[in-house]
Amino acid sequence: MLNKLLLGANNLVGTIPPSLGNISSLQNITLARNQLEGSIPHVLGKLSNLKDLNLGSNNFSGEIPYSLYNLSNIQVFALGLNQFSGYLPSNIHVAFPSLRAFLVGGNHFVGTFPCSISNLTKLRWFDISWNGFNGLIPPTLGSLSKLHRFHIGNNNFGNGGAPDLDFLYSLTNCTVLQELIVDDNRFGGVLQERIGNFSNHLTSLSMASNQISGRIPEGIGQLIGLTGFNMKKNFLEGTIPYSIGMLKNIVALVLQENNLFGNIPIAIGNLTVLSELYLHTNELEGSIPFTLRYCTKLQSFGASDNKLSGNIPNQTFANLKDLINLDLSNNSLTGLIPSDFGNLKQLSILYLYANKLSGEIPDALAACLTLIELVLHRNFFHGSIPSFLASSSRSLEILDLSSNNFSSIIPFELENLTYLYKLDLSFNNLYGEVPIGGVFSNVTRISLTGNKNLCGGIPQLKLPKCFRAPSKKHKKSLKKKLILIIVIGGILFSFIAFITVHFLTRKTKRLPSSPSLQNGNLRVTYGELHEATNGFSSSNLVGAGSFGSVYKGSLLHFERPIVVKVLNLQTRGAAKSFMAECKALANMKHRNLVKVLTCCSSVDYNGEDFKAIVFEFMPNGSLEKLLYDSEGSGNHNLSFKQRVDIAIDVAHALDYLHNDTEQAVVHCDIKPSNVLLDDDFVAHLGDFGLARLIHGGIGHSSNDQVSSSTIIKGTIGYVPPEYGAGGQVSLQGDIYSYGILLLEMLTGKRPTDNMFNENLSLHKFCKMKIPEGILEIVDSHLLLPFVEDQTGIVENKFKKCLVMFAGIGVACSEEFPAHRMLIKDVIVKLNEIKSKFPC
Repeated sequence: MLNKLLLGANNLVGTIPPSLGNISSLQNITLARNQLEGSIPHVLGKLSNLKDLNLGSNNFSGEIPYSLYNLSNIQVFALGLNQFSGYLPSNIHVAFPSLRAFLVGGNHFVGTFPCSISNLTKLRWFDISWNGFNGLIPPTLGSLSKLHRFHIGNNNFGNGGAPDLDFLYSLTNCTVLQELIVDDNRFGGVLQERIGNFSNHLTSLSMASNQISGRIPEGIGQLIGLTGFNMKKNFLEGTIPYSIGMLKNIVALVLQENNLFGNIPIAIGNLTVLSELYLHTNELEGSIPFTLRYCTKLQSFGASDNKLSGNIPNQTFANLKDLINLDLSNNSLTGLIPSDFGNLKQLSILYLYANKLSGEIPDALAACLTLIELVLHRNFFHGSIPSFLASSSRSLEILDLSSNNFSSIIPFELENLTYLYKLDLSFNNLYGEVPIGGVFSNVTRISLTGNKNLCGGIPQLKLPKCFRAPSKKHKKSLKKKLILIIVIGGILFSFIAFITVHFLTRKTKRLPSSPSLQNGNLRVTYGELHEATNGFSSSNLVGAGSFGSVYKGSLLHFERPIVVKVLNLQTRGAAKSFMAECKALANMKHRNLVKVLTCCSSVDYNGEDFKAIVFEFMPNGSLEKLLYDSEGSGNHNLSFKQRVDIAIDVAHALDYLHNDTEQAVVHCDIKPSNVLLDDDFVAHLGDFGLARLIHGGIGHSSNDQVSSSTIIKGTIGYVPPEYGAGGQVSLQGDIYSYGILLLEMLTGKRPTDNMFNENLSLHKFCKMKIPEGILEIVDSHLLLPFVEDQTGIVENKFKKCLVMFAGIGVACSEEFPAHRMLIKDVIVKLNEIKSKFPC
């Protein structure tokens, strides 16, 4: 006895034979995903035992035979993705009282919503999307207690008024609802806070392409089960609520094409599994939040057509190694393309056009081997068109560098880009011969307008001919003349040099031992620094900060390696930072300060201002690298003794800055990346770009302060709370940052770790664990030497030292400045730990 006819996905053609209506035992007919056509035979209405009817994804047409509504045992009624038309009956609940799935999406049905489905208490899946239904949805759907999926998108529901969304709030009673898709309709009205009343089972909420207005309610943060939230193409306004950061499971967040304004909230960094973030075409402003770096699963990020400004922050994209699409076009972003874009190995599309970006295309982009579209037009980029675009980015299909300030020849290597079908280099300052191979052979695929000094190329470009190279005979003649000139010139130069040296020897008894050293300070030019760093090559890059990049190098007349901090003068405050650092370091000498060799203020080979500071190289890198870079070649698990020594070194540096200089210096940026270590792991405090001098000299009171601007001085996580509230820069501010540094060294956790929020900070985390829970919070590397201790004596001494160390960090990072420790007391306490620590 045949009770199942399962022929899905078999490439069947033709129609349904009416004879099927004679097999009364059939309970399941599945003919989905074939190429069947015609209408449904009305004799199928005789199959009284039929429970599942699945005819989806075929080419059936016509109306549903009324006889099918006699099949009272039907549980699954699936006719989606066909060409059916007509109306649905008003009494579906009578026809199919046991219905679990009603799937007719992707047809041509019309009429109003079938209100009687509210009585189908067993219904789990309802899909009438992609049809021509209209009118309002009844607010009586809350009785569907077993409903999992509700899809009504791509119809004409709603009138654009306030009552349109009332049905949403009735669905909040459906406590197992997982998918709610109502996009591409005419729903109007304002989203209410009640939207947050859906259960945690709701994973997908899509209301795109409607007429919904008002703000996104804060209550959206209560939907912690959401993996997808799509509100694009509505009339939403206001700011993106901070509560969006509570959606820890969100994978796709789509808010594009609305009227949202304000900043992108830093809480976006809490969305650590976010894969797609689309904020295009709003009124968003401010900078790209640095917390985006924590969205390490991000694959697509689009924020084009907004009012974003400031630099693209360094180190923000370094961890986004899965990023495929990045679109920041049509904003007001400034500065350089960060070198950490080179970490985006999967990047396929990069749109940065219509901004105010400048500088050269960084060599680091050569690492983006999968780049397909690179569109940078309407910016202020200059320099050469890099040849690596041809050698590294062989998959390029679109390259648009138009309307910039590039000044170079067109690299002939671009001929090798076999997939390139659009190349726009118009309106630059390019010169020389135009290639003729590859994309250059098709005039419809290239644009070179606005480059006055180009020549050659294919005839259709109608460019002037390039000057011919001299003939071999002419070259030979020129070569003879050149040799004669060089010989005569050499003789004259040798004679003049001999006379000059003889005269100087008589006038001066002794010359300096090294031409690069004067008065104990290294004297360098831009050219020397350019050569020392291999042209500021990305292979020499060792770091980047707020105002510039740092390169390792070696000078011809200086025996030790150096590092060169090159200021990005197009960054706001960079020139001021250069002056502050040079002034702060001019007369300071201390074993725990990074030694400054010289400051260079000059012009580069393009005539642009150039400012750099040259430091002595620290072989063991930064404290940050030693704490976190477990994969780095120089990784070193710091022992507790080493951490105490580093803490003492930094404390001595601060004591010197605060108490032993003519004008007390507030560093303003104490953090692990600014603590550098030499061969012997002696710590040196560096980067004085934010430093402030306090007038009054030695003997100032502990309350001395210096006025600050409205810009918070320092790095998020290390900035004392009074700076954030507009308070003045003070010595106690450095103590706060130092306290956070100690707690970070103790726990191995950054103050910006995801576990910390408004209610829990690194300071509070450590304070509440002192003393009993100290071993719960310390960096696990510190516990390894004591695992085998059987007596417990060493462990007890060690725990006391840890508690003392944590206590110093907590005392230094107290909220109120007056409650923080003095730096001299810190040194005494740290030395006490060192004397007690078990060797």
